[in-house]
Amino acid sequence: MHKLTTPILMFDMDGTLLDLAFDDLIWNFKLPERHAETHQCSLEQSHAILGAFYQEHKHTLSWYSSKYWTSKVGVDVLQLQYDFQEKIAPRLGCFELLTTLKELGYRCWLLTNADQAGLQLKLENVDLSPYFELMISSEEIGYSKEFVEFWEILQQKHPFDPASAVMVDDTAPVLKGAEQFGIQHLVTIVQPSSGRAARSALELEYPAIQDLTELLTYLDTIQRKERDVKTA
Repeated sequence: MHKLTTPILMFDMDGTLLDLAFDDLIWNFKLPERHAETHQCSLEQSHAILGAFYQEHKHTLSWYSSKYWTSKVGVDVLQLQYDFQEKIAPRLGCFELLTTLKELGYRCWLLTNADQAGLQLKLENVDLSPYFELMISSEEIGYSKEFVEFWEILQQKHPFDPASAVMVDDTAPVLKGAEQFGIQHLVTIVQPSSGRAARSALELEYPAIQDLTELLTYLDTIQRKERDVKTA
């Protein structure tokens, strides 16, 4: 692969580089169990209470905040994640892709909606840091990635060209926010969680990959188009 330019590659963490099965386990199973034990209610009641809270705050900064949920539900949510941290795992092709990109000289940024404590927890278990020149939690920005404001502030702090940047994320509203800002190359994930069925690539709004190394083919396609434009 020969690069004409070196676009910045932006990666989500949970459900993109890391298996979302861990987060599913925590939020959909272990937290309801711990909540029911703490408040001496039934598991069904706990699911109903937490489900309502989740819907109320979905895609906001609060939704991604361990501190917020700890105060909201009376369970130490960060400690709960540490209790099951051995379940944190990379997705298919994660390190193979990152190693290749580093060898090829790509600039890689990690952009996650996980709060800073959650980011630290994941990095303690899956060491992604050697592959990224920048690692940002939306908690630092003040907006989640679903909002155009996230991208505006990010660009002010760390200038980049949206026209050449590539963003990989498993969440459609995040990709939509990036698209509204002007990022043109957007890629999603077929199966964010190994514990859930794969989505149909044909039903997804953006180009989709399963094994992360498939991104290399996508980057080749971008470069061929760029080469064709320059030689036309």
